[in-house]
Amino acid sequence: MAIATVAARYAKSLLDLAQEKGLTETMYRDMQFFKHTVAQSRPLMLMLKNPIVRAEKKSAVLKAAFATRVDPVTMSFFEIIARKNREGIMDAIADEFIKQYDRLKGVERATIITTVPLSDALREKFRAMVTKTTGGKLVELDEKIDSKLIGGYVLRVGDQQIDGSIRNRLNEIRLQFLN
Repeated sequence: MAIATVAARYAKSLLDLAQEKGLTETMYRDMQFFKHTVAQSRPLMLMLKNPIVRAEKKSAVLKAAFATRVDPVTMSFFEIIARKNREGIMDAIADEFIKQYDRLKGVERATIITTVPLSDALREKFRAMVTKTTGGKLVELDEKIDSKLIGGYVLRVGDQQIDGSIRNRLNEIRLQFLN
């Protein structure tokens, strides 16, 4: 079975459990914390994905790293994942949980790439663009800086991209000259 499908099922189960127990916000923070931790610790992620490392060792590492920092229900979920030998997809489960939580809460995530940090006025302008495109949802912007754009911006919302960068315009002009 595809990793995305399995991750979606585990995430859905965890989200349902969180809603049932009234721990939705807590589980969301725990999943963000897990995702951030494995993103910052490449050795941890490699160990979790390594099929040679025994499940007991992975479970012990998870317990040592997260037991005091996450809710007991989240830790129980991690232990179930470890028992099922699914530690290698825990990052995908966390990603999928966050996506499903966002859908539940009506949050739309967008990435804005510019050459300089955004001012408050520009940030609100981009939020308004995303809100208009998505139909009035709450918008969270992930801001990135890329000096290769020369100027302008690239806005990504889901699978859509608006490329208003000077680099893109120069490439379009170059293609017109070639044709």
